[in-house]
Amino acid sequence: MFGREHQTGLQGVSSTSKRKLRREEAVVEGVKRWLGNPISKLTLRLICSRDKHGENRLDIALRRYTGEDVPCNIWDRFTSFLVSLTLEKGSSIFGYSTGDLKKSLRDEIVRRGIINVLEGIARYGVRRPFVSAAPFLVVWNYTTLCNLRCRHCYLRAGSKPAEDELTTEEAKKVVDDLASAGVVAIAFSGGEPLLRKDIFEVAGYAKSKGFYVSLATNGATIIPEVARKVKEVFDYVEISLDGFEETHDQFRGVRGAWRRTCEGIRNCVAEGIDTCVAVTATRYNFEEIPKLIEFAEKELGVHRVIVFNYVPVGRGKDMVEADISPQERQKLLKYLYMRMMGSRMMCYSTAPQYSVVSLELAGSPVVTHFASSGTMRLQGRTKALADFIGGCGAGRLYCGLEPNGDIVPCVFMPIVIGNVRRDRLQDVWHSSELLWELRNRDEIKGCGDCEYRYICGGCRARAYGYFGNVLAPDPACIHNLEYWHQLRHPTPTAKAPSYSGDAGRAAT
Repeated sequence: MFGREHQTGLQGVSSTSKRKLRREEAVVEGVKRWLGNPISKLTLRLICSRDKHGENRLDIALRRYTGEDVPCNIWDRFTSFLVSLTLEKGSSIFGYSTGDLKKSLRDEIVRRGIINVLEGIARYGVRRPFVSAAPFLVVWNYTTLCNLRCRHCYLRAGSKPAEDELTTEEAKKVVDDLASAGVVAIAFSGGEPLLRKDIFEVAGYAKSKGFYVSLATNGATIIPEVARKVKEVFDYVEISLDGFEETHDQFRGVRGAWRRTCEGIRNCVAEGIDTCVAVTATRYNFEEIPKLIEFAEKELGVHRVIVFNYVPVGRGKDMVEADISPQERQKLLKYLYMRMMGSRMMCYSTAPQYSVVSLELAGSPVVTHFASSGTMRLQGRTKALADFIGGCGAGRLYCGLEPNGDIVPCVFMPIVIGNVRRDRLQDVWHSSELLWELRNRDEIKGCGDCEYRYICGGCRARAYGYFGNVLAPDPACIHNLEYWHQLRHPTPTAKAPSYSGDAGRAAT
């Protein structure tokens, strides 16, 4: 039960911390002004350009900075000089040792992330919120095949794969396309991705290409032998657990699912896999969540949980009565934040409102939006930085990929904006009108005037699910209570609000 908020002794921010926050915010504002300078933009474009062999000059410069002997020409050397100066100055300002910095930059995933950020700034400028040059994360619904019958399944997965799913060779070509685009992470989801026979072959291929590779699964098939194979390929595993036995089995549609899922979680933990428990918050499990987190930590051995928003999409459209109220969501998010601040348990949420809660409770750190599958674990130390990276990441930091190759802004937002069988992901990312609508927070109904629109902006998938338009309000927020009340208690003479303009309509 929630009762009082989880007590952590957090009494606000000390005067020393406040001075540090002001200093960091001044640095962030200074960097933003510097990047807005025309000469700086030109320099950044040079740094992020590619040589005649297609090699990224920034990647060459970062590798040279770590001490790697990389063949380069005069332009590469000049780029390396500029990057080295910038990194030395930046590490000094933020109190980060050059030794630690060089150690981090030896990780290809870290370098990919930095390149993605700087290329995004070079291409799009300093935007609030930030738009990356390519998706940091692609959530790939790898198959519609599933061994469970979950009531809230956004894909309507079932006992058979879709007839038009990508073949193994097509899937590998997709991995190559994502690599050339600059994508940092791939999350394999479903359906149940472990039921597709080539999952380890394709995920392993992605791993060999330098991606951060994660898995979203129901865990019911993860016996010790499977856990060992998962350990070889995946960096991170997210396993769904929506309550204790009765609640979970009813929600997942198969008796005995809870016991097999818990065993799968234990097997992953035993193999030393970075394992997270995922919970979709509904009225059916709302009161169980605190005890479920305790159970996950003490009995299952995990140290990370992520609470997903319920989104009325797929089979989830048939259970809108299960959505929790804005007040209940606020209470839950406060509990998650205070629970995380007072223990080793990392408590995340896909609700963009989580960043607002963290800002109001403590001021710092500001916990920004955590995308699906745990791969977008971002924390902004200041509100200035949170404005830059915060809020819903759909079409801005990540996108979804369907089993047949359809590209969508988010796996919870089934609006087709391209298909990898005919389109390059990078081209769609740069040119899609719908994605640019998602990136403009000022035009969102009910959220566009909010002071928190850049660190939150509401869940665009929920807006689309409830109102059929990505620019509609997110009725999950306590600042949008009027829309929640209109949905739940429409007057006899008034209809629920509609936002059925051109924005957000599915392509056919």
